Amino acid sequence: MNLLNNLKSSDDIKNMSIAELYSLCEDLRRFLLSNVSRTGGHLASNLGVVEITVALHNVFDTAVDRLIFDVGHQCYTHKILTGRKDGFSDLRGLGGVSGFPNPSESDHDAFLAGHASTSVSTAIGMARARTALGEDYSVIALIGDGALTGGLAYEGLSDAGHSEEPLIIILNDNEMSITENVGGLAMHLSRLRVRPYYLSLKKVYRKTIAKVPVIGKAIDNFLRKVKTGIRDALLPSSMFENMGFNYLGPADGHNIKEVCKLLKIAKSMSKPTVIHLKTVKGKGYKFAEEAPEIYHGVSEFDIKNGEPKDVAPLSFASEFGNTMLKLAEEDTRICAITAAMQAGTGLDEFASVFEDRFFDVGIAEGHAVTMAGGLAKQGMIPVCAIYSSFTQRAYDMIFHDVCLQNLHVVFAIDRAGFVGDDGQTHQGIYDVGMFLQMPNMRVFCPSGISDMRHILRFAARELSCPVAIRYPRGGSDVYSSNATSYEPVLLRRGVDFAIVAYGRLVENAMKAADLLDRQGLSVSVIKLTEISNLSYDKLSGCLDGIGRIFVVEECVSGGSVASLLALSFSESDTDIGVSAINLGSDTVPHATVEQLMHIYKLDAEGIAGKVLSAAKRQRKAKALRLTG
Repeated sequence: MNLLNNLKSSDDIKNMSIAELYSLCEDLRRFLLSNVSRTGGHLASNLGVVEITVALHNVFDTAVDRLIFDVGHQCYTHKILTGRKDGFSDLRGLGGVSGFPNPSESDHDAFLAGHASTSVSTAIGMARARTALGEDYSVIALIGDGALTGGLAYEGLSDAGHSEEPLIIILNDNEMSITENVGGLAMHLSRLRVRPYYLSLKKVYRKTIAKVPVIGKAIDNFLRKVKTGIRDALLPSSMFENMGFNYLGPADGHNIKEVCKLLKIAKSMSKPTVIHLKTVKGKGYKFAEEAPEIYHGVSEFDIKNGEPKDVAPLSFASEFGNTMLKLAEEDTRICAITAAMQAGTGLDEFASVFEDRFFDVGIAEGHAVTMAGGLAKQGMIPVCAIYSSFTQRAYDMIFHDVCLQNLHVVFAIDRAGFVGDDGQTHQGIYDVGMFLQMPNMRVFCPSGISDMRHILRFAARELSCPVAIRYPRGGSDVYSSNATSYEPVLLRRGVDFAIVAYGRLVENAMKAADLLDRQGLSVSVIKLTEISNLSYDKLSGCLDGIGRIFVVEECVSGGSVASLLALSFSESDTDIGVSAINLGSDTVPHATVEQLMHIYKLDAEGIAGKVLSAAKRQRKAKALRLTG
């Protein structure tokens, strides 16, 4: 019998036997594999937390109790168990289930989570709110050992451990980052420590020894020191206990009976508690177990052999990696930094060939940037490869530790613009405004893969200031140029309007110009490769006879190129108007990149439609003036 298909709500899990819970876990793994192999998504991390998630729903009510996921991409089982199973056929698709927790989607999702190392800080905030308001519910944070490479996690742990607020932190240790195997003796001792009779005996002992006159306190202190010495030699608990937590574990995170017992013990405690659970990332699917980093985030694949169904073409990331190899061969000062995204940023081969000049700092973007500043100050040329949305986490470090000192750090900003199915927490739509604010920063946007090659070389070998090169996932090689000058380029001359574009939107702008030509409108297309230091003067040579320009961008309006150009044009001696085609102040949902381009009028048809509407308004205004 398939228990998952018969599950009416997560409350049903509370009445299941241990055997039934294990059976449910098998059903869940089959369901995850069947669906994620068709839709893509985060696979290995979700397979690894099936038993933990089932146990959590056995012990807690997540509609009332607050379960906070760190990063959030391991929430699939939680979503399946809380009424969203049917939505998995369109996981991360437009209108479908989000790949991350989202309170607007369900009351069972306690907090929006898409970036790492935030769960403990969120949990202590919720626990304090509960106490302040006199309410009664449990607060649980589920954090992986990978997220513990982020400094914010330790800020939260430091505060939570000494807060005395009852809350539970589950450390999902899948040996992907920080924790070594602890051995059989440590596992045995940990099991002894959490048995009910042990906890009861501990309380009786403390009450009894306290009554012994004169020497009772000395005996207790001596025995505590002996116990601490033995424990510290055998168990990885001292860090958490020194921070003020009760520590339970380590235990097998795939042993549902053990996990449920630990959760119940932690729930009964009146102080912050860490439960340390060891798991296998990719559990139950041999390809994911053997290569969890490859199956962390997947596109559509064949379950039988684990092979992707579509082979990725040459991309900006791969060209970045190839060019970095050549640059590092030419110049021993060049080094690469990434924040737990070695493969995603195209640096696998660089890490292998130049091991001594490759630094993966973990999920610590702020540290990555400040370290890059230190490297640059002492004569190295660091190239810091980070996804656009994760770069937001290092805003202060980019300003203070690189740009303010005018240090030569090259930022390779991957996943700029729409990223599609990962949704609102991952869209690269804010970095334009961020980088254009920075002193001494130059910002480049290659429209094609060849552009990437030349810009990266120029940034690393010719410039001596902070540089950001921003580019999207995937890539093509249209409208690239081999020019070493990065001034605005007139790709197509028209007389009615001009479309100004950069990055991959140059292609859409050219297609829009073709559509407008068929409507009788003559439109210029201007390609920007560098978007910093722009002004009317820089564009004026491309604008003969043009009365209005349309700036198309995959970014929000605040700090956009359009807003900066509008200001520059208003301060210059010109009547040329500036219109923006961008995202306004919207947050962007999960959908395909093509769908998002259509929704926000950034595809060829949308751009052409915006220009046509302006032309009609212009003709109407002219007609009114003539008749008036």
